[in-house]
Formats: sequence, structure tokens, C-alpha cells
Amino acid sequence: MLRIAIDGPAGSGKSTIAKILAKKYGLLYIDTGAMYRFAAYLMLTENMDFNELVESLKEKEITFEYKDGEQYLVVKDEIALYLKDELRSVEVTNLVSKVASNKEVRAVLTDMQKKIASENNVVMDGRDIGTVVIPDAEFKFFLNATLNERAKRRYKDFIEKGVEITFEEVLEDIKKRDEMDAKRDVAPLKKADDAIEIDTTGLTIDDVVSIIERNIGKVHR
Repeated sequence: MLRIAIDGPAGSGKSTIAKILAKKYGLLYIDTGAMYRFAAYLMLTENMDFNELVESLKEKEITFEYKDGEQYLVVKDEIALYLKDELRSVEVTNLVSKVASNKEVRAVLTDMQKKIASENNVVMDGRDIGTVVIPDAEFKFFLNATLNERAKRRYKDFIEKGVEITFEEVLEDIKKRDEMDAKRDVAPLKKADDAIEIDTTGLTIDDVVSIIERNIGKVHR
């Protein structure tokens, strides 16, 4: 099997790089962050408490599909629900770290992620992929960048989507998320001992992909 684990903080470039690697190596891309965002979205739209959220998640099957060239999180319930931009709203972003810190929510979603990884060749990105979800992944990478660089990237994403937000607000949000991710009791953001760390500050997407390809190419031919 070929399983690539990519971890790192918000704005480090995980999702962008993972999507490129998925296409290059013919892998299923699993955006675990989107799964936690869906949990936050569900909590907001259905006005649920954590107990209700956990029970609701247990009843759902979450997958990922490409539609019109874009990847969507697909929730298979009574009807298939395709979600993308809804998961990137400011409201969801403000809640997602709190949701991801809940032990019961993490347990349900981690089980889903482990099952997918056991049945498919995948590239999976998140914050605990190499340490918890697929600790035996064939390749592990930890992407990082300076706080200012990551805030600039996230701010650019919001502006391109027409979201009214200031750079200072984005910077403060990432600071808070970094602290919550690092200090949470369950599966905190942590580099796996055998992961290759890449500082993406000042690097282009192609630069980062090339570094990863060189490391994979040394083993996977």
C-alpha cells in the first residue's frame, strides 16, 4: 500500500500539497480537517450539543468525491449531501478547534479515518495523521511556516472568496488555533518522530511538492 501522512498547523499548505500528490500518485485524498469542519457545521446548523453531535456522527457515512473538478465532502445519510464552501465559513472556522478538541468527536472521526486508510491507498492531511490515524504510513511529512506567512495565506483565501475579514483577525484566529491544537488533551498537534519536516516559508507549491517527491522517490519506485 501507499499511504502518505501530512501534518501541520493551519495555513502550512497541507491541503494544497495533498491534493497535488493525490493526483500524481493516484491516491484517494482524505481531508480530515474538512471532516472536523463538517462536525462544526452540523453543530451550528442543527443547534446540537456535543452529546447530540456525537450520536449524529455515528449514524453518518462520510466520503469524498470529485464533482466538476472540485472535491466535496459527501455525507451519506437519507440523501447524499455535498459540502464544500459551507465548511470554510468564518463561523465554522471559529468553532472547529473546539469541536476537534472534544474526545468523543475525535474518537468517532478517527475511527472513520482509520477505516478509510486501511482499505485504500491514500494521502491524508491533518494534525494527528502520522501520530494517531496512520502511524504506520509509508511516508510522513510535517509542514510548517512562520505565523505571519500562514496568516497571509489564509487571509488571501478569505479575500478571494469574498469574505469580509481583516488580516489582524485572521492572524489572531491562527494564534488561538495553534495554541488549542498544541495544548488539547486528545491527539495534540505533534510531529511524528519519523516524519520529515519541511518549512514552507517562502517556498512555492512546486518547491514543496518537489521536496516531497524526492523523498518518496528514494523509496517508492
